[in-house]
Amino acid sequence: MKAHAARGAQTLETVHARYPDNDFIEMGIKIARSHHEWWDGNGYPDGLAGEEIPLCARILAVADCYDALRSRRSYKPAIAHDETCAIIRRDSGKHFDPAVTAVFGELAGTFRDVWNRMDTVPDVGGEL
Repeated sequence: MKAHAARGAQTLETVHARYPDNDFIEMGIKIARSHHEWWDGNGYPDGLAGEEIPLCARILAVADCYDALRSRRSYKPAIAHDETCAIIRRDSGKHFDPAVTAVFGELAGTFRDVWNRMDTVPDVGGEL
């Protein structure tokens, strides 16, 4: 499981070699590699801490956590919005950048509204 961050970055690095001027792919590499780094340095794969973690990855870490907690999985039920927000607030300064969690707190209602809209989209199945 922990290898997916480095493998995702390596995959995007291969794409970036073909398109070296593509800033979007470059940002994707940073996100893929660092979205499981923790503000306090306890994450993976590189053990980065604080502002060593690219800002784009710090932002995505909060969004990824929100989605993971709100989503029902085969091994866990979905968690309600308010409880999800409380978990993210609790992990501010440990798992998450305090500045990013502060902005998340300001936008939590928007996260809820978007989640609710997306949750009503029918799952048509099949491959993309």
